[in-house]
Amino acid sequence: MANLSGIGSGQASTGRGLPAPQKLRGEGARTLRAGFIPLVDASVLVVACEFGFAHKEGLTLDLVKDVSWANVRDRLAFRQFDIAHMLSPMPVAAMLGLGSNPSPAIAPFSLGRGGNAITLSNRLYARMVEEGGLGGIGDALANTQALATVLRRMTSHGEAPPTLGVTYPFSSHNYEFRYWLAAGGIDPDRDVKLVVVPPPMTSDALAAGAIDGFCVGAPWNMVASERGVGRIVAAKQDIWPSAPEKVIGMRPEWAEANPETVSRLIVALDAAARWCDDPQNRDSLSDVLADQRYVGAPVEIIRRVLSGEFTIDAEGQRRVIDDYFVFHRGFANYPRSGHALWIYSQMARWGQVRITPAGMTAAASAYRPDLYRLALGDDATPIGSDIGIEGASADDRFMDGHIFDPTAIEAYVEGFPVRAAGSASAFDAEN
Repeated sequence: MANLSGIGSGQASTGRGLPAPQKLRGEGARTLRAGFIPLVDASVLVVACEFGFAHKEGLTLDLVKDVSWANVRDRLAFRQFDIAHMLSPMPVAAMLGLGSNPSPAIAPFSLGRGGNAITLSNRLYARMVEEGGLGGIGDALANTQALATVLRRMTSHGEAPPTLGVTYPFSSHNYEFRYWLAAGGIDPDRDVKLVVVPPPMTSDALAAGAIDGFCVGAPWNMVASERGVGRIVAAKQDIWPSAPEKVIGMRPEWAEANPETVSRLIVALDAAARWCDDPQNRDSLSDVLADQRYVGAPVEIIRRVLSGEFTIDAEGQRRVIDDYFVFHRGFANYPRSGHALWIYSQMARWGQVRITPAGMTAAASAYRPDLYRLALGDDATPIGSDIGIEGASADDRFMDGHIFDPTAIEAYVEGFPVRAAGSASAFDAEN
């Protein structure tokens, strides 16, 4: 259960000293309490608050920095938050009744794409080079295949499996880490041990030897590599470039009671996302994110992360990832029902749910393109169905070559050679 005593400053802001916003028709003056985790992918929410985009729409955002996704989930459910920065699978899990506090939640706005990476300890990576035949800077698939070789040797010598951290059971990090491992022939429920680690604690946990690797959002992967305690071995773009990342979550009954507020919020977030995508604004964005009220990481690291410039290891080897963060371009904010169904497929793949017609309907209902379209109009939405074939285009392929057809989810899941054998995953889904 969440700590309900109040985490973070919870300081309200109308945006750089602007006067109080005007009242909304029929809904009163709107101050929205919004929970967030200190990650770069909270940028759109922070910018909407700090640079006046919310104020222009008659809203005041009271941003509350929290420490874990379970806290964010519970404080939204218990009405301490009106809206929340959430992992893309969290509303899907909520609508499916999964987890220890499955209060319904919907997502009418995506906060963009990108930002995740997988980091392993230097010790484990050294074994991948020595025992796994990894030469030079391997790509994501070569890295997981080398790790698979190391794990087979560890098993044969009676060594305990590595402990790997994800941020939440129903998270893009969990499903992306599992996808990466399984692409190399590694069973995430048998060959490694997965545990939950809050994002800001991942680098420290790796340095202390409490975990052997993690999947987390920026800037914590680069913080670990800059400290010399880990090696970045894969990025979100390597696994699936269009994978949904974070969303704005809210309770469905709150959205129904405050339709004008929801529309104005979406308009403000859309404007903030456009601002975040402009390279000319990166320095200003980095400065505000570096503030302890928000991400609280070194400003130079945040600048490089926003540019996709990675220091991947202690030796200073670098990698540049184009479009590591996309905040607005390519309809990045549009909440596609097909993405919710892909998340559902991964829940089924790893034994968290069984595939049923009712489950598919519930999963798709978590994402609300209708509310997005109502606020921004048809011109702001992509042409075609919200439920499309994913991974079929040359520039948006899954790392293992699979193609997701949401009309054939069962066949899609059964097509993976590595998947959960039973109806429940060994990974605790009740955190």
